[in-house]
Amino acid sequence: MGWIEFIVAGLAFMASHLIPANPRIKGLFVAVLGPRGWIWGFSLISVGLLFWVIFAAGRAPFIELWPQAGWMRWAVNLAMPVAITLGTFGVAAPNPFAFEGRATGFDPARPGIAGVVRQPLLWALILWSGAHLLANGDLAHAVLFGTFLIFSLMGLRAMEARRARLWGAAEFDRLAARTSAWPLQALIMGRWRPGSPPDLIRTVLAMLIWAALWHLHAPVIGVTPAP
Repeated sequence: MGWIEFIVAGLAFMASHLIPANPRIKGLFVAVLGPRGWIWGFSLISVGLLFWVIFAAGRAPFIELWPQAGWMRWAVNLAMPVAITLGTFGVAAPNPFAFEGRATGFDPARPGIAGVVRQPLLWALILWSGAHLLANGDLAHAVLFGTFLIFSLMGLRAMEARRARLWGAAEFDRLAARTSAWPLQALIMGRWRPGSPPDLIRTVLAMLIWAALWHLHAPVIGVTPAP
């Protein structure tokens, strides 16, 4: 039963994320719920399904593929604050490139989070899944985090290609001139410089989420995040 629950939970989570990837289906939900209702509704469902698939992986039979070393835990602890910050600054920010962003209010000359990276939530998932894949060497968690990693990497290419088709190459290049396909790419190449200070509310929220996840990881997930 452990494997069955894990498979069902994983399929449910993946199926739910086909909705925002399809503009027509997403448009129907936005029309019914409104932009804010869509964001909150989808976020709550995503978080609930994510916790289900994580708990289901923990209940699946344990089959070790590789042992865990101490430095692997350090990799997770270094990656997670960055991932949480990217996700916090990405959701509902002016960023027409990402499915979690909003098209209104985007200024190509001051791209905000898109200057750091155009797909912040997908990169947050890449960091989260990649670091946890490294630190969890049993079969169920390798499937869980490996699947997230592969789909997140595929999502990067799919989102970029979809936007290029929708806008046309010239418009895509105009909007993307000061943005980063890879984290901090525009900053390193000199095409973008941070303007105003980071949003204080989002910064504080990211810190609170990180602190909450750190302290709740052991009692909720059953494993301490401490190295």
